[in-house]
Amino acid sequence: MNKTIFVITKMDCPSEENLIRMKLDGISNIANLDFDIPSRKLTVFHSGASDQIERSILELNLGGKKISTEPTDQTVFTENQDQRKLLWTVLAINFVFFLIEMSTGLISKSMGLVADSLDMLADSFVYGISLYAVGGSLVMKKRVAKVAGYFQITLAIIGFTEVLRRFFGEEKLPDFSMMIIVSIFALIANGISLYILQKSKSKEEAHMKASMIFTSNDVIINFGVIVAGLLVHWFGSSKPDLIVGTIIFVLVIQGAFRILKLSK
Repeated sequence: MNKTIFVITKMDCPSEENLIRMKLDGISNIANLDFDIPSRKLTVFHSGASDQIERSILELNLGGKKISTEPTDQTVFTENQDQRKLLWTVLAINFVFFLIEMSTGLISKSMGLVADSLDMLADSFVYGISLYAVGGSLVMKKRVAKVAGYFQITLAIIGFTEVLRRFFGEEKLPDFSMMIIVSIFALIANGISLYILQKSKSKEEAHMKASMIFTSNDVIINFGVIVAGLLVHWFGSSKPDLIVGTIIFVLVIQGAFRILKLSK
């Protein structure tokens, strides 16, 4: 048995972990995957060479880099029996907040909230595909990933179109207070999701690690919408909201392309 360690610089939250799990699904010589999200490290226990594993990780464009490969005597791995239940819980949290942010974004006329809702939906897709893939065929998993990826891109393009319409047209100011309040609750929801999934790893990691929260793209996005809300109020302009919305739409499309890579 060999142990190969990777540093994955863009592995900021559990949704990237699940993308990697799905990508590596089907590689027969892998015995176990051990993710350390705070340190952005992945340890792969496998037999034989690591070439195929390394290629698969690099194809995701998450900044993966192999650090070392060495023999190990470890052959027994404990799997958390509650993993599916935890994934369902996090999927539900993300999907509920997709609905909340989409509806409040439309009501408050905030493209930042609308874009963040799509980011929540993107995470829901990842968790959903991961759950669906357990015990399912690789072909069906790829079909689901393709549909999810293209659907996500379509929604983001519609969002870009709306941003342009509002940027060049006259639009009422977004409700900055609703932007801030909803984003704070979304921030809490993301923190809970990170805590739930990291808690499942082992007893030693059952506590919340601060570095997890402050290196997560999802949480940074939430802070971005909050700041945009404050700037909307400060300058009396919708431009900060549109700029943040555009940035988030770009991130959503990048995530969609990663999902589409799973369908190849």
